[in-house]
Amino acid sequence: MAALTVSRILHAGYVFECGGVRIAFDTIFENPFSRNCHAFPDARFDVDLIRRQRFDAVFISHFHDDHCSLESLDLLDRATPLYIYCLFDELFDMVRQLGFTSVHALRLDAPVDVGPFQVVPREAMDADVDSMFQIRAAGLNVLNVVDSWIDDATLARLVGEKPWDLVLWPFQTMRELEVLAPRRHAPAPPELPEDALDQLRALAPRYVVPSSCQFALEPWSWYNRAFFPISYARFAQEVGAALPRARVVRMDPGVSMRLDADGLHPAPPLDWVIPVGDQDVDYVYEGNVDAPPTSDVARHFPALTAAQWTRVLDYCRTGLPQKYADLDAAGEYFDSPRTWQLSIYDHAGEVTRFRYRLGGAHATPLEDAGGPPGWTTDIPAAKLYAALALGESLTSMYMRINDAVFDAGTERELAEADVVDDPLIRCLFSDGFGAYQRAQLRRLLGLTD
Repeated sequence: MAALTVSRILHAGYVFECGGVRIAFDTIFENPFSRNCHAFPDARFDVDLIRRQRFDAVFISHFHDDHCSLESLDLLDRATPLYIYCLFDELFDMVRQLGFTSVHALRLDAPVDVGPFQVVPREAMDADVDSMFQIRAAGLNVLNVVDSWIDDATLARLVGEKPWDLVLWPFQTMRELEVLAPRRHAPAPPELPEDALDQLRALAPRYVVPSSCQFALEPWSWYNRAFFPISYARFAQEVGAALPRARVVRMDPGVSMRLDADGLHPAPPLDWVIPVGDQDVDYVYEGNVDAPPTSDVARHFPALTAAQWTRVLDYCRTGLPQKYADLDAAGEYFDSPRTWQLSIYDHAGEVTRFRYRLGGAHATPLEDAGGPPGWTTDIPAAKLYAALALGESLTSMYMRINDAVFDAGTERELAEADVVDDPLIRCLFSDGFGAYQRAQLRRLLGLTD
């Protein structure tokens, strides 16, 4: 009987095998990955064994560093065909600089045939960034949603592709923005969005795997109780109730399953993904809990060297005002002049503060207090340095925004403001693409300062 073996790597990473042909998706072989995303359940990787793996193709759904890491790709044979969904030519250039000789840009709805496999990139809601994958092999039909959202038009097309044997569904509704300003966000309910259940009902798969977002933060991090609202148990309960004919199957790192017309069966695990400790763990959500002050969070990170600290200070004094002048206008809240307070906490929890007068295209450093602030940003010094030098992403920076009580008028106006209009966020991330991978490439090519 024809069969397809599906193995979980980590997060959104999978290996598919059929008839001796092996393809992989979103190959992350790092723990932690993206600097502070730790495998959950815990696992480690046998790097020597990974270097000996041969894949007939690797597919990457999008450029985010938890899906496309050059340090993970560096473990693969350079002749491996890479198929990447990305609208930016720079990423393809970087991968070729790493030495890969067969690098291809994926196009939506354009099939890629690899032995018995046909892989079709499907349009995600944010088509400028994401894609999904439809995988056909051995008469079976699999949808890998990665960590995308599906709009109504794409859902209708996918329903037209039924029947679905297996759907890899992103089960976490992460609170990346809410934890930046916990004082200003109500706790999210620990339940799946109703539209997610409606979409799964429409797809009507035989099997559903809770996929993507399979990680936790550092063991000490308060994010672990505030970032992840959905547990595996809750996912199984809600999806099981919505799709009584489907079976929900949890796949931890390294786990393999053989899918055929008769069902889904256990298969030998990946020998290069090694479980560590108890694998029967689940997420515990406690709303916003008691978010510790940034001074406490900063004590978990190492001291900066003198040169690193100088780089941070130079950026705050000159680089940031220069960058701010190049930005497009922010949201309506910043149409009026505001005093912005930026607080940087070192490894001992000590603070260095900067104040700026924001008006028009200018962020003018203030020598005096400049009156009460109308916006505040707190950040550990180590994380600000990492954003400047290592391409660290916002999710892992422990930035805290407007963690203060302002006067009544300012509070009313802030209620309508968008947290991502924060001046530091805009200055650090307005360039938007590839900072993490560029920093990786420099390290891999030995070009670090």
